[in-house]
Amino acid sequence: MTVALIDTHRRDAYRVLAISDKVEPRIYGPQVRKFAGDVDFIVGCGDLPYYYLEYIVTVLGKPLYYVHGNHDRPEHRSNRTVVKEPPGGVNLHGVTRMVDGLIIGGLEGSHRYNQNPRYQYTQNEMWMQVLTWAPSLLMNRLLYGRAIDVLITHSPPFGIHDAKDRPHIGFHAFLAFMRWFRPRYLLHGHQHVYSNRTVTRSRYESTEIINVYPYRLLDLHFGREDG
Repeated sequence: MTVALIDTHRRDAYRVLAISDKVEPRIYGPQVRKFAGDVDFIVGCGDLPYYYLEYIVTVLGKPLYYVHGNHDRPEHRSNRTVVKEPPGGVNLHGVTRMVDGLIIGGLEGSHRYNQNPRYQYTQNEMWMQVLTWAPSLLMNRLLYGRAIDVLITHSPPFGIHDAKDRPHIGFHAFLAFMRWFRPRYLLHGHQHVYSNRTVTRSRYESTEIINVYPYRLLDLHFGREDG
């Protein structure tokens, strides 16, 4: 029997297509292959139709890693099937995955603003999500010398790229997460961007925070100081 080995050697750079919140004609069409080129993988930051994500995965032939947004719902198809997750994708909520030596993980949802039971969290509930996940992240640090390289979320951290209205308040727990586990990148959506003056890239501690709405073609770089 042949045992498949996981590649734990992190490369210096990865190219990813990150998307969130809005179906873009440039992405939802044959031109996506020319636009995206040979990306390593696709990142979904939530609030996107599953047919859209499935199309991108099919055309690019690359893996999708995603978290749910607060507007995600089961999708009823014309063949009378119900799709509850994007086909071909890997849900990263509260877990990490090793992707070609890169440790990625995610946290779904938005700040709770109504009684919908799915993909909304109070500040305390998100703290519990982070604390529940923490032992696994600490084990990564023991095994690989680092807990996580890229954190994928739907919502931004509190006070960074967020807004004051209740649905768009960022999470306090994400600030602690960045201090404790030191991801090199945090990629998020949720906060729509209507002006080129809006800040969409920031830094907190050792983490670069990027709002990917509605799409970003990113080169993620890792140097010796990242760990």
